[in-house]
Amino acid sequence: MSQPTNIFQSKQKQARTGHLNQLVHQVGYWQKLSQQIQPILPQPENWQIACYQHGVLIITGENQAMISQLGYLQQHYVAQLALLPAFKDLQKIQVRLRITKEPVIIQPQQEAHPVSIETQQMLQGAAEFINDSKLSQAMRRLASVIK
Repeated sequence: MSQPTNIFQSKQKQARTGHLNQLVHQVGYWQKLSQQIQPILPQPENWQIACYQHGVLIITGENQAMISQLGYLQQHYVAQLALLPAFKDLQKIQVRLRITKEPVIIQPQQEAHPVSIETQQMLQGAAEFINDSKLSQAMRRLASVIK
C-alpha cells in the first residue's frame, strides 16, 4: 500500500524566518533613523521611531511634556525632518507615550499599632472643642477605630 500524499505541503522546504528577517531589517532601519532625528527633536528626550510608512512618522517618547511640545509644533518639525533624505516624503508626525517603568505595586498597609486609652480619650476630648462638625466627627471615628 502506498503512502498518502499531502497536496497542501510545499515540495520545497521553506525557511520559516522569511518574515522575521524582514522585520529585523525594518527595525534596524528605524533605529538608524531614530539616531538621525534625535538632535532635531525637542530635548531632553530619548525619541524612538515606532513606524514610518506612507509619509507618516510615528515616534515614541517617555516625557509627556516633550510629547505635547512635539505635537504642538508638528509642522515645524515636519519641515526640518523633510530636509533629511530619508524623510523626503514626510507629511505627518504622530507621537505616542512610551512607558518603560514597571508599575508601582502598592503593598497593603500593616495593621495599626494599638494606642493607649489615654490617647483615645485625648482625641475624643479634642473632638468636642472643634467647631468644624466634619473634622470633629472624623476625630471621634479615629478614636473609636484605634484599639
